[in-house]
Amino acid sequence: MVKTIHILFPVLNEEKRLERGVLTTQTYMESLLLTYPLWDFLLTIVDNGSTDQTQSIGETLAASHKKIQYLRIDTKGVGAAFRAGLAINTADVIGYMDVDLSTDITHLEDVLRAFDQSPTLMLLNGSRLSKASKMDGRKWYRALSSRGLVYLLKLFLSLKASDAICGFKFFKAEAAKRLAESSSDENGWFYLIEMLLRAERMQMHIDELPVRWEDDHQTTVHFFKQTANYLKHIFRLYIEFHFRSKF
Repeated sequence: MVKTIHILFPVLNEEKRLERGVLTTQTYMESLLLTYPLWDFLLTIVDNGSTDQTQSIGETLAASHKKIQYLRIDTKGVGAAFRAGLAINTADVIGYMDVDLSTDITHLEDVLRAFDQSPTLMLLNGSRLSKASKMDGRKWYRALSSRGLVYLLKLFLSLKASDAICGFKFFKAEAAKRLAESSSDENGWFYLIEMLLRAERMQMHIDELPVRWEDDHQTTVHFFKQTANYLKHIFRLYIEFHFRSKF
């Protein structure tokens, strides 16, 4: 039986990188199918309300390629994009990655191999911070903040993974739905961190994938605003996990 992997690209004003990132991924996935004939794939561009030419480019790509679809939502944030993609998902495995291809695209083969080799695998978590990972061009303050966040997640929320922030996570569809049902309605990056934390608490089978990752110096992420948001949600989950546990 053929299995399908659904790759989401959350985007906001990505007119300069969208076409290259999506088409490069499509070409690579088509080449992988020669080695993995029991897999198929679908790419979905989830547009978080772009105001540049992202929508036009995305719609053109979807109209021209049967393996690409375009979805526009009015809410900003990776969490909102992931939930929107999950709501229309019919694939066996669903995950997301950055359209700038910061994570080495060849790790997509690792994803197919991992889910092939382990039927019980529910979440494959990309890590930039494991000893086997390789990061290039990371700004010192962003590297420090990433490690600082992971430290806080381990200290207050008992995170077991070496990295919770890497934009390369893939879920068995059934696990993603279950985690989404128990997670908050946070729209930003922390939503995917929360899903990982809940998967650990549910004792789901999680594997870690050390990745090769290159920093994107054109990122639109607001460092201080994002850090403040992370701290707010760490406090929220600390209260829930320690005093109002759902599980």
